[in-house]
Amino acid sequence: MFFRHSEALWADYPELVPGVLYAGGITASADVSRQVARFNTTAQARLATGPEGEFVEVQAWRRTFSKMGLKPTQYRCASESLLRRFRKEGSLPQLHPLVDLCNAISLAFAIPIAVFDVAKVSGQLEVRYATGTENYRTFGGEVEHPEAGEVIFADAAEPAASAHARRWTNRQSGLSAVSADTRAVLIVAEALHASAGDDVARLVSTLSHELATLWPAESRTQLLSRSSPRFEF
Repeated sequence: MFFRHSEALWADYPELVPGVLYAGGITASADVSRQVARFNTTAQARLATGPEGEFVEVQAWRRTFSKMGLKPTQYRCASESLLRRFRKEGSLPQLHPLVDLCNAISLAFAIPIAVFDVAKVSGQLEVRYATGTENYRTFGGEVEHPEAGEVIFADAAEPAASAHARRWTNRQSGLSAVSADTRAVLIVAEALHASAGDDVARLVSTLSHELATLWPAESRTQLLSRSSPRFEF
């Protein structure tokens, strides 16, 4: 299996910096409360200086959503949505130890992080423009069809590809969401701001370290680029 961004997407967004991590041996029994509290403290300190809409990481995604023809205050990148909820409620709901950890790291870095159960992905996962024939399953079980030209995470399912995320970093699918049965995952972090190269590298390194302390599985990581866009897992 492999992950990549399409050449068309790289051509339109050359400033993109993706970081990816693959890990096996995941279970739902880990206690991530200390890690989550630590990253939440980092997020709280930054939010004390101003709202998430002023963060350079969020502003870069807002510009990208506008470029995609989306109203950025109607469709928000995942990290902005998490920060907004965290600022208003003071915490995020507990879902699964790995998801809780990734959400907390996303808060601390203000960078969207997607987590996919690879057992639910067929053959490959590519961030590309939709053709309009793909199937997207909501968390409620309904099936939607992204419009042609929408940025999606698509696999190679037949007869129609499954879209594992819609509007790029806006909304993941219920199909490959992490559950109690999840054992192997692909984690993707993406940023477009000026210091994205350094920030995504730190995020991936941080995530790899935390995973190693919580699960006895070895993870593999890679920073992708237009000249090296493919990650085998």
